[in-house]
Amino acid sequence: MQVNSSEPLSIQAIAAALAAPERFSIELLDSCESTSTLLLDRAQQDAPSGSAIVCERQTAGRGRRGRNWLSAPGDSLTFSFLWRFPAGMPPPAGLSLAVGVAVARVLEGMGAAGVRLKWPNDILAGGAKLGGILIETLTSGGRHVAVIGIGLNVRLPEAIASAIDAPAGALDAVMPFAPSRNLLLAGLLEGLAEMIETFGQAGFPGFIEEWLARNAHAGQQVRILAEGAAPIEGRCAGVDADGALLLETATGLRRIVSGELSLRPK
Repeated sequence: MQVNSSEPLSIQAIAAALAAPERFSIELLDSCESTSTLLLDRAQQDAPSGSAIVCERQTAGRGRRGRNWLSAPGDSLTFSFLWRFPAGMPPPAGLSLAVGVAVARVLEGMGAAGVRLKWPNDILAGGAKLGGILIETLTSGGRHVAVIGIGLNVRLPEAIASAIDAPAGALDAVMPFAPSRNLLLAGLLEGLAEMIETFGQAGFPGFIEEWLARNAHAGQQVRILAEGAAPIEGRCAGVDADGALLLETATGLRRIVSGELSLRPK
């Protein structure tokens, strides 16, 4: 059924699309600096697992490597989601990759074609970036707390496309029609909750095969860039059980740990 993707975001519409709305606490804002910044503050005030903030206009939305995340009201979906892991669980290594799998599952389930994942946190289709993931963690009461920030382009206005220094795409180009943002958000919240339950038991190894099946650069020659360091070049050989990138280089197999890095095709 075709729906209006630019319909206003609505707590009532989102809740109606959730199988178990009581699992989530959703706050909808017209404008804020950053949903992740707000939710990190709420995390320190004991906000529960399942808390989510979705915002139409972020004035200081954050991506990786200190970049701003650009979004357009009505054409983008930007939100952050909080989860508290069980006491005694080790740091959630590889979580950004598992989140990528969860997002891909939801998009594919809604009809998106050719979804691929770029290590460590980009969502692609046809070589163009549909969205990104930013994971921020803290420790509270002996438990690891993750704030998962997600931004997706539903459509791609020219003003956004021209401001991005990499190929950008949107869901309306890879789906039969642009999805309702309310239905999309409901699906993503349920997908994230389901993923995190599995992650809490099996960690990233429970998702590694699905991630590898969607690896955008499998077997390709790539270059890893880091500020103040020489580029590292090699063949993308997959990922390790903790989410580290495996790179076959001239000097042997190297593990690249996610951080302030950028992966580019060679």
